[in-house]
Amino acid sequence: MIVRRYGKTVQSVEPNFDARAMTEVGFLRTSALSMPAEEFLESYEKVDEHALTAASEGEVQDEAEQALLASLRERIDALEAELGEDHVLMVESMPGQDYPKTRCKSEVRVVGYENRLYFFWTIEPALRLGVYRKKA
Repeated sequence: MIVRRYGKTVQSVEPNFDARAMTEVGFLRTSALSMPAEEFLESYEKVDEHALTAASEGEVQDEAEQALLASLRERIDALEAELGEDHVLMVESMPGQDYPKTRCKSEVRVVGYENRLYFFWTIEPALRLGVYRKKA
């Protein structure tokens, strides 16, 4: 399960990565878990932390960005699959402070007799996820 802090509560979320959105790396709230943040911090302890980033490149801007977001989603899904029964992933990146954004650089390449753009996508800064275990 993935959770995120919203003000004074911690709620379950699911990834919602969309290359056409203003905030490409997003999470939608779900109703699987909702509790006060203080109660969550009393019930769970942090045991690990991951900083996820991704990169992709390609000739078509939109396809390269979608590949970038798909790569990040696969890494999150792999981390979630490794979790034990009493563990959760918490999104620790905070909007307005260190929230990840997609970044694009392009260069002109000569293909045959034509100039073509080639795109390089990255996620900066890294998406920080903490692994929390329920206290005994």
